[in-house]
Amino acid sequence: MGVLLLLVLLSPFFLIQIGKGALHNPEIPSRDLPFSSDSKLKVLAFFPHPDDEVTVSGTLMKLIEEGHEVHLLCLTRGEAGNSGEGYSKDELAEIRTLEMTQAADRIGATKLHLLEYADSGLNELGLDSLKSIALDRIYAIQPDILFSYDSKVGLYGHPDHRLSGLAVEQVFQENKGNSLFKPQQLFQVTLSPNQIEIALELSEGFKNNYPKEEGEGLPLPDFSIKTQAYFSRVLDVMQAHESQQAVLKDLMPYHDQVPAWIYSRIFDREYFHEVK
Repeated sequence: MGVLLLLVLLSPFFLIQIGKGALHNPEIPSRDLPFSSDSKLKVLAFFPHPDDEVTVSGTLMKLIEEGHEVHLLCLTRGEAGNSGEGYSKDELAEIRTLEMTQAADRIGATKLHLLEYADSGLNELGLDSLKSIALDRIYAIQPDILFSYDSKVGLYGHPDHRLSGLAVEQVFQENKGNSLFKPQQLFQVTLSPNQIEIALELSEGFKNNYPKEEGEGLPLPDFSIKTQAYFSRVLDVMQAHESQQAVLKDLMPYHDQVPAWIYSRIFDREYFHEVK
């Protein structure tokens, strides 16, 4: 009986180790962000939609706790999002504006910059226009560090994600070294190879949109940031986006079914690629 009880008590810990082994690649280092300065910095997370910030929320909370200033920018109000409730685009824009404001408050962001370009219309706006928008906002905010989606896929294949990531990447590469251009580093959201394999099994967004061609996937991570300590607050940020719960369940499958203390120890880090 004693051995059986011990096995029952230890089984969640075995589950955590199995889950972490399946989800993460041990060759990818976990460390603090490799900032080029020890001083307090200004960070800009540049994304197309409300709820995109969920992908880096734990890292942003960590940076805020360390004393850095964090700005969130959304290019759109998310009016094309799938709420499942039959809202008009104007109604959904109002709802998601409020949700994004609440999410920014829960993160503890210094300021939210919420723009009004067309959701799912960035392709029509064009890359050159997006680059001009990004450059104008970077000059206005004067961040030291940038976060964005990647330029190859846009995490799982959303055109707005990829184009916004490409615009920020090209602006960064074209202007780095210019004395008037303050950002010194750009970090793109990505996933470990193991995470991608699992996402292609469980996530409808990945199944439908992720590129299948060899070499066309997400950039390999350079490192990960441990975010377990912020997991309960990340869930709070996700819950702020009430109209998008189905989408967020696709991003973090079973998070509402597995106990948080177990889930947080498996999904305990966020991955990044540094643009050079």
